[in-house]
Amino acid sequence: MGPPAAPRRARAWRPAGWVLLVAVWLGLVATFGLLTDHFLSPATLLTVAGRLPALTVVAAGMTLVIIAGGIDLAVGSIAALAAAVLGVAVVDWGWPVAAAAALAVAVGSTAGLTGGLVSVGLRVPPFLATLGLLEICRGAAYLVTGSRTKYIGAAVEPLARPLSGIGLPPTVLIALATVAAVHLLLTRTVFGRHVVAVGGNPAAARFAGIDTGRLRLLVHTLSGGRAGLAAVLATARLGSADPNAGVGLELAAIAAVVIGGTSLTGGSGSPLGSLLGVLVIATLEAGLAQVGASEPVKRIVTGAAIVTAVAFDSLRRRGALTTVREAPGAPPRG
Repeated sequence: MGPPAAPRRARAWRPAGWVLLVAVWLGLVATFGLLTDHFLSPATLLTVAGRLPALTVVAAGMTLVIIAGGIDLAVGSIAALAAAVLGVAVVDWGWPVAAAAALAVAVGSTAGLTGGLVSVGLRVPPFLATLGLLEICRGAAYLVTGSRTKYIGAAVEPLARPLSGIGLPPTVLIALATVAAVHLLLTRTVFGRHVVAVGGNPAAARFAGIDTGRLRLLVHTLSGGRAGLAAVLATARLGSADPNAGVGLELAAIAAVVIGGTSLTGGSGSPLGSLLGVLVIATLEAGLAQVGASEPVKRIVTGAAIVTAVAFDSLRRRGALTTVREAPGAPPRG
């Protein structure tokens, strides 16, 4: 028997996938622009831009987890806990914002590592492990803040103010840098190739000598750290730390990642596609709000978008599998 195959690099969508996503986004912009006079306005653009940084950072971490064959339902509550710690550190303890932000990221990373330890060490499915962690972190956020919002104000708001000369706030730059870093991690490092290998075929990855448990621990830790960073960015935009924040953030992140072309079965995806998915989700939410859609309607539309993206991914993978089976030299169908 020959040596095990080398781990694959991360597979992103083909150019047609990127073009389709951009076309969907432009279609949403055009549709909502026709339905309401106020959609194509500076106020709406600011709303969309304000939604992007935190969701983009969380989606980048979620992309890693899903490519590795897992799922993380706790990121919204982890972000709430990290924001709570940030608020208490600045308001009650008198810490400088930089130190408090570093602590928030550390809290998020620790929470992510905890979820990974439960999943890997106790062999609990990631869905259940992170579902339990979701409740634990949310309860901890209430305990840390005494169930009250911590108003930080001007100390943290400069992060959300546009920089002179480029017109973009540091929060947006941090989010874009995070996406670029995750993209390079997946496509230019051995770790990234191992993430793809574990998500694509865990048994083959173990046979190739990859420590799948350690890798999944690292992936969950990175995802938790991104949730902690997202808490810093969201707190900068709001000027306060709310223990109720982040509800539904995990679903929005999963939706953005799946819409962006990452396969829920693992083994393929791209944070760049997830960034486009975030843009689609943020535009969809802003547009539905502009036309006066109720909260139930928003949930139905977002859920339909997820189902459509998953169905498209399933059809795409089924077509790829058929192509492989019908290739010359391929084994006959069972």
